[in-house]
Amino acid sequence: MTETMTFPDIVPDLKARMPDLRGRLAANQPLGPFTWFRVGGPAQVYFAPEDDNDLAYFLKALPADIAVTVIGVGSNLIVRDGGIAGVAIRLGRGFNAIACEGDTVRAGAAALDKRVAEAAAEAGIGGLEFYYGIPGTIGGAIRMNAGANGGETKDVLVSATGVTRAGDIVTLANADLKFRYRGNGADPGIVFTSALYRGKPTDAGAIRARMAEVQHHRETAQPIREKTGGSTFKNPPGHSAWKLIDEAGLRGHSVGGAQVSQMHCNFLINLGSATAADIETLGETVRARVKEHSGIELEWEIKRIGVSSYTSP
Repeated sequence: MTETMTFPDIVPDLKARMPDLRGRLAANQPLGPFTWFRVGGPAQVYFAPEDDNDLAYFLKALPADIAVTVIGVGSNLIVRDGGIAGVAIRLGRGFNAIACEGDTVRAGAAALDKRVAEAAAEAGIGGLEFYYGIPGTIGGAIRMNAGANGGETKDVLVSATGVTRAGDIVTLANADLKFRYRGNGADPGIVFTSALYRGKPTDAGAIRARMAEVQHHRETAQPIREKTGGSTFKNPPGHSAWKLIDEAGLRGHSVGGAQVSQMHCNFLINLGSATAADIETLGETVRARVKEHSGIELEWEIKRIGVSSYTSP
């Protein structure tokens, strides 16, 4: 097993700088329990803000040389075994409200994608059904231009609000976000806190039928009950990542306690004893074998953060 490290405790100094802070600060907070893979080291500082103003106050007072990392529900994330230096921000209950009005849906960045799809269906707002099959939060969906089953975030998002690294609250229109496949061109230092979507009036029964199709697809084609991080690699233009992995003979291939899923080759799973290093090493092994077999270089879709400890294949 890879040993985790302990960082110097800077929380007392931060609290002294921020006497009016309302959110929770903790030193050397284990992050593995917050991720779907259930692996990874600690955050040097863990911060859970109360609301947008609390987050803005924190970031404005935080020394500029301290790194900031944002984590959601950890569904598309590998936290490396060495942990994360600096601050890890995780948005909680103050950021999960969902409100529907007319053909619009406003959702906090901590709201689960699936819950947003359900709220839209309840209000008879169509166009967000694809979120029902994405196991993440709205904040991650904005950052990743999350999509599935023929829909993407860019198709329905009107604007997103967030807090800059300097502590300013800003709102960006869809065009300002410069969406691309599984990403956007916005300032990476912005912590998104909410989003406004526009759908179209649709029969609630039709929406729920589509959501049932999305769920059936997930249950029959993806290892959703395993410790996994979702789709591991982006689909190269004109190709499916899972087919390239399968054709390279990697279905079921394992490294330590990590394995390429037998059900869907673009999913890596923690069999129960994996370290983050096992999972990342397996992913890099897959990339190397696919490149050797097909000449195509797979690009990670899962985000990998923290102090690396994987072994190069």
